[in-house]
Amino acid sequence: MDNLSEPLLAEIIKRIAKTSDRNSLSLVSKQLYTIDAEQRDAIHVGRGLHPATEALASLCSRFPNLWKVVIDYSGWISIHGKQLDNQGLLVLSSHCSSLTDLTLNFCSYIDYSGIGYLAYCKKLRSFRLNFAPAINSRGLLSVAVGCKSLCTFHLVDCMKVGSVEWLEYLGRAGSLDELVVKDCKGISQYDLLKFGRGFMKLQRFEYEINGNYWSSAACDPAYVAHYPYRYDICCENMKELRLAHIVTKPEIGLRFLLGKCRALEKLWLEYVIGLTDNDVIALFQNCGNLRSLSLRLIPLLCHAIYFRTALTDDSLKALALYCPMLQVLELTFTFCSEDYPSEVGFSQEGIVNLVQSCPIRVLMLNGASNFDDEGMKGLSSSRSLETLELVDCMFIGDLGMRSIARTLNLRNLTLRKCVCVTDNGVSELVHAQNLESLTIIGCHRISLKAVQGAARSVYYSAESEKHESLKGMKMTSLSNCDWIQLAAILFQLMKPLAMRIRAF
Repeated sequence: MDNLSEPLLAEIIKRIAKTSDRNSLSLVSKQLYTIDAEQRDAIHVGRGLHPATEALASLCSRFPNLWKVVIDYSGWISIHGKQLDNQGLLVLSSHCSSLTDLTLNFCSYIDYSGIGYLAYCKKLRSFRLNFAPAINSRGLLSVAVGCKSLCTFHLVDCMKVGSVEWLEYLGRAGSLDELVVKDCKGISQYDLLKFGRGFMKLQRFEYEINGNYWSSAACDPAYVAHYPYRYDICCENMKELRLAHIVTKPEIGLRFLLGKCRALEKLWLEYVIGLTDNDVIALFQNCGNLRSLSLRLIPLLCHAIYFRTALTDDSLKALALYCPMLQVLELTFTFCSEDYPSEVGFSQEGIVNLVQSCPIRVLMLNGASNFDDEGMKGLSSSRSLETLELVDCMFIGDLGMRSIARTLNLRNLTLRKCVCVTDNGVSELVHAQNLESLTIIGCHRISLKAVQGAARSVYYSAESEKHESLKGMKMTSLSNCDWIQLAAILFQLMKPLAMRIRAF
């Protein structure tokens, strides 16, 4: 390699993706060591930094062209030594003049003063904070004011963040393309409205609260009872929207986004309490470019008589009619009883008709207690379906596997907690001409022996998954007070429907 030119060596090093391989190569010669140092533009560090500040300073000096840094202390305990602290961020901001992308994961020793040093990183475009218990709103405001080029901002599990001056400032600046706020209990959906005109440029937005999210006492300070109004906020450029685990009311809070987004390509509505068919139908009518949709639903009290998920086949018909480009679909139903299939608001026929009407390549059915082998027969006629995942579908059995094996372009099949599928059903899959991968998890009537050879690639686990993992729902244990509060909210949400029924 001594005869190779430096530009060619640099190109070779660039193509080596694995960090350990690059580290080994750099030890071969001084020339490779120098070229690697100049070409290295990203590092991922954490528990291996000893002592933390001095080690980071050494890395920054060795790699002068770093633009992406991930500092990750996940899994850290005290015996691993002291974490990087505020002084470490001062070193980072003073040594990495090209820093544009920074992620801090589980950094417990950094507080608002340390985050304030990032204001010197004038080129910073992407900033992600995940579990930073000592960081407050004051530190975030310093970043918002100092980093004029910021485009991506993630705030996850930062419990000390309360006031939202930083959010208002970012909204006025209008520089963000991507905003993610998850598990920050001090920030309500109404606080996020203060982002204001910042929504105009935003292309991706996520808001999620886990735990007993209905117990939040937050309210919209601008709301006046019996006075209808709409938020004067534009979000015409938003392509990806995810709302998870929130309670909504008509025209109040983040629910307004559903009527404003016309460029949506990907949408996740996960356990959003209060949504109606009218809300999503209006949304679908404006979103002809929608390509991916995830709906996670729980049964609510309807007409003061019975429980059912809020959305019905009317929503599916609108989806098929107005969103002809839909390719990815997830339908998850949680807390729907297998003894009462009617608790699922979508009928089996409605789901099958949607799959047959749209070019859906990827389909997940989770907890569809009203979906059986006849429904599988309907799915098998789809010419677009390539990936199918069935989770907690109690009434899909061996006949369903026989049907789905005939699906023309099916390449990937996953079964999780499908208790009616047996070895006989898996044996039918050998007739699937294009099946490339088969994943079996927690299906107790399927043996490891049966899945071998059923597809080109096979993954098998007999372990049962926890409910949280199956349904994507994190909840703490409920006290009696929590149950009463949840019941009261659900009753208030359904009260207008009940009043109309009584009047009729």
